[in-house]
Amino acid sequence: MISVPEARPVDAAGDLAAFRREVYRCLTGRGDALFELTDAVLCADGPVRSLAELSLVAEHRRGHGASYDALAQGRIDVGRLRAALTAAPIPRAADDRIVLAVDVTSWLRPEAHTAPERILCHTYGRGKDQHIMIPGWPYSFVVALQTGRTSWTAPLDAVRLARARTWPRSPPCNCVTSWPGSSPPGTGSPAMPTSGS
Repeated sequence: MISVPEARPVDAAGDLAAFRREVYRCLTGRGDALFELTDAVLCADGPVRSLAELSLVAEHRRGHGASYDALAQGRIDVGRLRAALTAAPIPRAADDRIVLAVDVTSWLRPEAHTAPERILCHTYGRGKDQHIMIPGWPYSFVVALQTGRTSWTAPLDAVRLARARTWPRSPPCNCVTSWPGSSPPGTGSPAMPTSGS
């Protein structure tokens, strides 16, 4: 029995299969191993603490050495992956609006002294209600939210923020205007409010 009713149960399996095929096509080097690694991460019972532990997940059919090889030698066509994410059906609110959320989440790496492009990331509450700056990589995420009783989101874009990044006047992700059937910003579309609203 499904506890959360599916909005489009007939098309969901076909949409998922098409999306998985397109994600696989984005993996240009060591694609099979990267795809199995992705499945294993998504199907793991809890947080992933090591690659060797991840190789024990049923969806990962290779040895743990293949995971290291996939991460070291694998390649991802990022532009094609972004196109695949924005081509997927976008959840809408009850009044047919698209509801977006933007968040910055830091991947803290204080001990990774040789890791490139680390910057100080803001954290709060790690000790006696203090603001502490810890080295790491901040990522900005844009997701489409679903309505109803679910915690699932549709990721649209993720960008690692860099120290010298200056934001353009346009939105940080142009994926908002690239959805099929969406109107350009400022045209009064319910999906995109005008600048005066």
